[in-house]
Amino acid sequence: MAHTVKRVAVVATGTIGASWAAYFLARGLDVHATDPSPGAEQRLRDAVAAHWVALAQQGLTSGARQERLHFHVRLEDALTQADFVQENGPERLDFKVDLFRRMDAATPAHVVLASSSSGLAVTDMQKDCTHPGRVVLGHPFNPPHMIPLVEVGGGERTTPQAVADAMAFYTRIGKRPIQVRREIKGHIANRLQAALWREAFHLVDQGVATVEDIDTAISQGPGLRWALMGPFMNLHLSGGEGGIAHLLAHLGGPIESWWQDLGTPSMTEALQRQVTDGVAQALGTRQASDLARARDALLIELLRAKQASGLLNKPDPDLHT
Repeated sequence: MAHTVKRVAVVATGTIGASWAAYFLARGLDVHATDPSPGAEQRLRDAVAAHWVALAQQGLTSGARQERLHFHVRLEDALTQADFVQENGPERLDFKVDLFRRMDAATPAHVVLASSSSGLAVTDMQKDCTHPGRVVLGHPFNPPHMIPLVEVGGGERTTPQAVADAMAFYTRIGKRPIQVRREIKGHIANRLQAALWREAFHLVDQGVATVEDIDTAISQGPGLRWALMGPFMNLHLSGGEGGIAHLLAHLGGPIESWWQDLGTPSMTEALQRQVTDGVAQALGTRQASDLARARDALLIELLRAKQASGLLNKPDPDLHT
């Protein structure tokens, strides 16, 4: 990067912003956070303390301390000395446009302004900035303090250097960034999820499977492999010695016929009730909070195993001040 990031400004500290703040702190960075909501500072500090348990289990960078979190009521005060900005405001374009205009005016021109937006286009968000070239997408996968993926991309006026700087920063702190090479609604990972959700809802709607059947089919089947490698590499391994070329030569036709038969369900009230009732039935007497804790504990073990195997990049051991 053109400069070393030591101080990160976290703008808006709801669920995503608080998770980001905890992760940056765990990587030994100073975090200057801001959020205009009443009681935001205490909620943020409580969230960071709660996330710290999982972060400690994953391994803290030298110099990581919760005391390096600083909260500011005024947006401009949080941005004054920032080396990198992670924005997490409401998913409203008018709000984002004005927010980026203000952030752009309050930071030196070399500081990257990254948005956690899950669907808005960078081109639209950067339109009122004096220095639009440093505005990028930095979309995490929830929760950011645990999931390595970050989707990075630019708008029509974003410079290649800003995208490269963001990619380098996220990589340095232990994330696995991928580049969204063309602006598209929902970016990459959410579109892939949406494709699966569409067929899952269709199969339930058509009476092919229950909600519990669908979850079992994924979590006890391909989901186990997807947690280790992506769809293309799994297809390559499925092809044996001939790899993906052999597999596509023999199964390309059937796969295409499945594509043509995929459903296009409508999110009707009846289907929503059917899925909601199905989730309640699958949960039984278990509480969602208990299920989430069990999921997070397993996720930590999975991340440790992937890190040990070399499939997950490790944070820079020299990332501290």
